[in-house]
Amino acid sequence: MRTDQSMMGGIRGGPGKMQKMIIELLVLVGIIGLSHGAIQRPDYDDTPNPEFLNPSWMASIPDDQPLSEVTMPGTHNTMALYGGVYAECQTWNLASQLRAGVRFLDIRVRHLGGNLTIHHSVSYQRAHFGHVLEGVADFLREYPSETVLMRVKEELSETYNIYGAVVDYIHRYANWDLLWHSRLVPSMGEARGKLIVLQDFSGPDLGMRYGSLDKADHWKVPTLLHVKEKWKSVYEHLEVALSGNRSQIFLTYSSGAGLFAYPRAVAQRVNPQLYDYLNAKTDLNQRLGIVCMDFPAAPIIQMIINFQLREAKKSRQAINIVFGKASLKNVISSLKKKILMVISELVKYKGSVDWSMTGNQ
Repeated sequence: MRTDQSMMGGIRGGPGKMQKMIIELLVLVGIIGLSHGAIQRPDYDDTPNPEFLNPSWMASIPDDQPLSEVTMPGTHNTMALYGGVYAECQTWNLASQLRAGVRFLDIRVRHLGGNLTIHHSVSYQRAHFGHVLEGVADFLREYPSETVLMRVKEELSETYNIYGAVVDYIHRYANWDLLWHSRLVPSMGEARGKLIVLQDFSGPDLGMRYGSLDKADHWKVPTLLHVKEKWKSVYEHLEVALSGNRSQIFLTYSSGAGLFAYPRAVAQRVNPQLYDYLNAKTDLNQRLGIVCMDFPAAPIIQMIINFQLREAKKSRQAINIVFGKASLKNVISSLKKKILMVISELVKYKGSVDWSMTGNQ
């Protein structure tokens, strides 16, 4: 019987090659092992339905608050539900994501002969851009207090000319007035009931430009051994978002993938760290921007929603109260002055009139 050492020596490249093969085998075993069975945790969910829904959470945000100050959950490759472990990034359909509270969508379209089908790389996602537009329009019609931000990017094809097809689909499957037609960041009041296209393609303005966002999208995770570097980039950008330019929208992707680290495996490792990060923040009155995830769970979505700037609202209310009190004080003071002036005039008038004569008239 050959010894382990002799077996190693029989492999071209020796022990180093054998060790590398064992590591690769373990990584592949990990991939196979993680591909079975649905999981529903507070930070990660690859079951078909969210644990609970929160479809109208934006209703409580003040109308005058800029959208750049709103913290919201998003999904990476929103429609990537099919194609195996290397292509799948979500298990909830679009309607479920929106009703669970997701407000940023990452939509990838393949342009072929004027048609816009939904793809994740080579994997067709059994939908076209019209299905997405109809889903968003139906949702906003039912929940007009909300807004939806949608990155639109060309995938697989490289025509670099999808503008005309996108406009055609908007007219056919939604309506032109559904869109926010400006590069400027809207207030929450202006954004309600609107689809905000984050335009990641050339052509005239349809909405805001994706390039105007402050983004962290370090998606390349070659192996699961590189998850540490991925989380570091997520953490650092979230920390910047907390104190960054309030007039700019921040976008942080927690998703990642690679040859030996497919999306589901990365999400199972990064999402818990994101959950712990959020849970450790005792001050919820902070701006995190858009937090974009693979396989998010309802509880982590709710945690992100809870991070809303309330100080601005309280400050505005306090200012209004102060101004209201100041105005009332000024009115009373002014009335006192006028009353004193009238009394003074009456005293003067009394001193200059013969009251005995006036009494005989």
